[in-house]
Order: sequence, then C-alpha cells, then structure tokens
Amino acid sequence: MNESPAQPPKPSEEPAARAPAMAGAGTHPARPGPPPGPPVWPTLGSGPAAPMPNPALRSPVRLGPPEPTLWQRAWILQEATAGRAALVGALVAAIVAAAAVPVDRPGIGWPIAGIGLVAPLAVLQVRRRRAEALLWCAGAAGLLSVGFFRAAGWLFALCALTAFGCVAMAVGRPRRVPGVLHAPFALLMAVFRAVPWAGAGLTAVRPSTVEGAADDAPAQDEDEDEQPHGDRGVRMLVSIGIGVLLLVVFGALFASADAAFGRVVGAIVPQLDAGTVSRWVFVGLAAAGASLGAAFLVANPSSVGDGSPRSGRPVRRIEWLVPVGAVLALFVLFVAVQLAVLFGDRDYVMRTVGLTFAQYARKGFWQLLVITLLTLLVMGVTARKAPRASRADRSLLRLVLGLLALCSLVVVGSALWRMNVYEQAYGFTRLRVFVSAFELWLGGLFGLVLLAGLAGARRRAAWLGRAAAGLWVVTLLGLAVLNPDRFIAAHNVDRANASNSDIWYLRSLSADAAPELDRLPTGARECALSDIDSDLRQRPDDWRGWNLSRSRARQMLPDPVRVGDFPCYRRY
Repeated sequence: MNESPAQPPKPSEEPAARAPAMAGAGTHPARPGPPPGPPVWPTLGSGPAAPMPNPALRSPVRLGPPEPTLWQRAWILQEATAGRAALVGALVAAIVAAAAVPVDRPGIGWPIAGIGLVAPLAVLQVRRRRAEALLWCAGAAGLLSVGFFRAAGWLFALCALTAFGCVAMAVGRPRRVPGVLHAPFALLMAVFRAVPWAGAGLTAVRPSTVEGAADDAPAQDEDEDEQPHGDRGVRMLVSIGIGVLLLVVFGALFASADAAFGRVVGAIVPQLDAGTVSRWVFVGLAAAGASLGAAFLVANPSSVGDGSPRSGRPVRRIEWLVPVGAVLALFVLFVAVQLAVLFGDRDYVMRTVGLTFAQYARKGFWQLLVITLLTLLVMGVTARKAPRASRADRSLLRLVLGLLALCSLVVVGSALWRMNVYEQAYGFTRLRVFVSAFELWLGGLFGLVLLAGLAGARRRAAWLGRAAAGLWVVTLLGLAVLNPDRFIAAHNVDRANASNSDIWYLRSLSADAAPELDRLPTGARECALSDIDSDLRQRPDDWRGWNLSRSRARQMLPDPVRVGDFPCYRRY
C-alpha cells in the first residue's frame, strides 16, 4: 500500500533491463557489454566498421512544392494546358500567315494574315464577354489594313508595331499605366511560356479516359472525343498533309492540261525554292507563336504592373506646391511671350531676337517637344505624391494640374505653329509630318488629363493609360488616311525646280506620291519618278503583295521612265 508508483526506466538502464528477456533463458547473468559508443554500419569483412552518420546532423528535407517566386505570384498559371480553340487558332494563324504575308513590303496579305490571327482571339474574347478587347482586335485589323491602301514602308512599319500593341492590349487587359507599358513585353514573354503550355494541351487526355470510365467499353466503340489530344493533333496534321499533296498532284495535272488554268495557277502559287520554304517556316512559326502567346495571356492573365498602387507616404501640401508652382509660373510667362509672337508684331519680335522667322521656328521646336514630355512626367509624379485626404487638397491639386495642362496645350500649339512655319520655308519631309502628328497626339493626351481632372481628383483615373493608347491608334489611322507621302509631294511639287534639292528628296518617296509627282515639268518629272518606276519593274507583285497605290502607279507609268540629261543627284 505504501509502494510508490513505478518510475519509467532511464535511457541508460533500458538495455540492461531488456537483456534477460532477449536472452530467453534468464539463468545466466548478463555479461557486461562494450562501452557505449557511436553506432556503426554492419560490415561483412573483418575490417573496422565505419561509424553511422548522426541523424541529428542531417539537413531537413522540405516536402511539397517549392515556394513561388515573385514573378510566379504576379503571373499565376491558372490553366495548365492549352484548349482546343487555342491550338486550332494557332494552326489557322500559321497557315494563313505563311501563305499570305509578303515580308518585304506592304500588301493585301498583311490584313489577311491579321484577320487569321485576330479572328480566333476575338472568338475567345466573345466567349469571355470582353467588349473592350474586341475594340482592340478591330484596331489591330484596321492598322494592318493600311498595307492594302498605302505603299509607304515607314508608315506601315509604325502601324504593324502598333497593331502588335493592340493585340497585347486585347489579351492582357491592363488597367493602370504601368500595365499598359508592360503589355507588349508580357505578350513577348507569353510566346515562350506558351510552348510547354501548348505541348501539354497536345498530349493531354480527357478525364474520362484517365479515371477508367472508358475501360469498361470495348476498344472498337471508343468515341473519338475521348481520344488523347495528341492523337487527334497528329491525325489532323496527317489529314492536312494528304490534302496538300492531293492539291499539288491534281493542280499540276490541270495546269498542264489547260494553258489558261496554268496561268491562273502560276499567279497564285509561288515559285518553290529554299527562300520560299524558309519564309513559310519563319512566318508560320512567328504567327503560331503570337497566336499561342495571346491565347496563353487570355487563359492566364498577368497582373504585372496592375496591382494596387503603393500608397507610400504622401508629401505635405507645401512640399509639392513649391516646385510645381514654380514650373507653373514659368509656363505662364512663356505663354505670355508666345501670345505676343502669335498675335503681336512679328517684325518687332524678329528684330528683338535677331533671327529670321524660319530660324526662330526651327530653333525652339525640339526644345518644346522635350518640355511637353517632361511636363507629363511632372504631372504624373505630382498626382501620385500629392495628398488627397481633405477637400482643400483635392481642389488645390485639381487647380494647379489643370492650369499646367492648359499651359501645356499652349506649348503644344506653339510647337505645331513653329513646325508649320518651318515647313512653309523649307518644305515638308516624313520626319516633320510624323513629329507634327506626334505633337497632335500629345495635345490630345493633355486634353485627356484635363478630362480626368474634371472627373474628380479623389481617385486616380485608371482609364487614362488605355485611353492614351487608343488615341495613338486613332492618330496613326488618321495619318494613314492623310496619305503622308502624297501630302508631302503635293506641297513640295510647287516649290521644286531643277536647281534645288527638293527633287532629290521627292525621289525617295513611295508609290503613294506618284500622282502628285506626275505634275512636275518634263525632266524633273522623270527624275522624281525614276526610283519608283525602277522598284515597280524590278519587284512585281503577286496576289500577296498587291497594293492599291502601287497598282495605280503601274497604270500611270506604262512605259519605262528615262531620266535623260536631267541632274538627278542632290544639289546643296
């Protein structure tokens, strides 16, 4: 009754307590064992045993998936495999682009390839009910259609790059200005991320076959929809290959049987050589990559640049008002001087500055362009850092930024006026026309800033970045409607003569300017049209590269242009 409860044996006493039981008989006393030491590995030979590693010294092994990186957290993979619509759309885009795109010049093949790329994306957007994305798809198709109407390569290059940006805006759906700037880069990176995504879609198996639902059915009754995507993809490629082979065989037989049909086939089918096959492969892979990358972004949208803006510590009212107010005072002084130049006595101003009117215009244009861009930066930083807690803060911010935007509009108007004076004195060029269009876009951007300020200063205008991108699309389309090469020729033909350098510059224009260059006097006309005529005759267009401007120029120049004795070199 007085016995104390049994205490658990100590670790050192466990082997001694268990020794009789392990011996079995329990009649002989336990022999003293060797002194305690580190455990050893069992050996088969007579050599010394190697000590076992201490488990406590082993590093712990982490189970489960690794921690996601910052990039993976910002761009989460929501759909691991490509769907059938994305794969079929990439295949259609690759075939259409490889067959239609003329890589060396604008032509009708570009809008055809654009429709082949944009149409599957539009279907995906309709399924997800994204109306704004359809507008961006329409903008991309409209920009690529410039290749059908205009022959100016520099203009079409700008339109093609902007069309790529429109596709990025359609599939990326950015909300803030950083997201808008990041959208084209996200589409480029999505092209590479879409390669394993598409491979997983080709090799994926439907859940019914994985779970064994199809094991109970006979193999001959297996439905076609329950086959692996890879088998269906291979069978589709084999079917397309057989169709192409049949077209080649029967087309060759029909072409050899009838001369008229042979001419039609010759106009449609390109001459097969290593260059043509390489072009097909390159253009097809580029189109398929762009289509898969766009579909990848639709299924796995990126949030890089679109997260909630960091609040940060806003500056005090006096801290932002002093520098921005100083800039505003300088703008007001500049606007007062510009109003005196625009509406005052020009001769007095020219005598004061010691320059001619054309020199005055040329001297300040580029500086005003840089000032306009810096003003946008200053306004963006101010809108981000200025406090908005009280109504007085919001009203003051709206007032100061509104006045700065109004003064910036005057600066834009002054820059455009200077460029117009300079063009009237020295003629029009592509760079001058493009910079004028860029200034108009900047003026529209300041108008959007004013509209955002009128809408309210409590919240940041999240739509401003998308509206600025859409305004740039409208600006480029307006420039294409203007037909800049013909516009330049129309204003320079009246100034051109045999002794100045305008003829040399007019020679560098595209076929868009041919109707205006045809008005030049004899000698100057042949000189200005010589390069256009040489290009039209050395590089004939097939159906892929057919262009409206080049077609009209060919009708206008049925015979080769001969320069004769007219000096077609540049004169300084």
